[in-house]
Amino acid sequence: MNGIARADIFMISFCYSRRDTVFAVPIRLMGEPIMATTAIPATGNVHQESRVTTYNGFVWLAIGLGLMAYSIYVFGSAIAAATARGGAPGAWPFIEGALLSVVAAFVLGGLYTLQPNEAAILQLFGAYRGTTRVPGLRGTNPFYTRKKISLRARNLNGERLKVNDKRGNPIEIAAVVVWRVDDTAKANFDVDDYEHYVKLQAEAAVRHLASSFAYDEDDSHAAANREPTLLASADIVVKALVRELQARFDKAGVVVEEARLTHLAYAPEIAQVMLRRQQAEAIISARSKIVTGAVSMVEMALNELSAKKVVALDDERKASMVSNLMTVLCAETDVQPVINTGTLYN
Repeated sequence: MNGIARADIFMISFCYSRRDTVFAVPIRLMGEPIMATTAIPATGNVHQESRVTTYNGFVWLAIGLGLMAYSIYVFGSAIAAATARGGAPGAWPFIEGALLSVVAAFVLGGLYTLQPNEAAILQLFGAYRGTTRVPGLRGTNPFYTRKKISLRARNLNGERLKVNDKRGNPIEIAAVVVWRVDDTAKANFDVDDYEHYVKLQAEAAVRHLASSFAYDEDDSHAAANREPTLLASADIVVKALVRELQARFDKAGVVVEEARLTHLAYAPEIAQVMLRRQQAEAIISARSKIVTGAVSMVEMALNELSAKKVVALDDERKASMVSNLMTVLCAETDVQPVINTGTLYN
């Protein structure tokens, strides 16, 4: 494996199906892999949405009502003619009227309505014929079966999940996903129940996301070498979540509009321990800044005294002055002054 960089060798979690092995695609930041996006295998025939031609429903309705009215006219004319002759009406007018009535019923049976952001899947004896998204009153082949699917955006408010992060710490995480159906053929024919499928795959994606990132930063690494974390790298985490969800939802013809984390915290069993750790880190950081500032102020004071020749201090007196200034500047409480009535050496 000469010539292959270490960063390019990325172990990927994978899953098996009966015929396919699915590998994940790593999400990279500045050339470094962050997490692997697991793709769902395509089993069986993959359907693609196709459009089918439908007709103006009002014209279709007028044709159906016209045929129905004409059939009634044929019945009435045959009865009136037979009454005028004083005999029985012939069979043919009734057959013609019956046929016209049947045709009118079939024509009217092809009427349906669609609301905005709604689609209808048309099938002929089980065979997929196409999808129409034209809203309003429409007419089509009366033998078509029609199944309506909403194309509106939907919210999936996920439950709180307890998972282990990249370092093995138990955390609680939850996300909200805004999604909509984009390919009606995939949603209806490639998965059993696309709403249930979206719910389960969203939960799996959130679990995979949580296990791919650490909860917070590790102080043992330098700032330049720190990896993105769930707590500090919100934008990177959200982009990774959207990619993970989209890779899983593609099989069902679903598009992810937006995804956000709604809850992120340590699990209750380690929350107190991690809180004390964070408090200790905060205290250490604050103390470090105080000491750095105090050293700078002491250095500035000594340089000013020396430059302006206010007083000549030997090394011992400088050490005493530095000790006093550091005590005053770094003390947590007010310092009580002590007046020296003698000299520094007495």
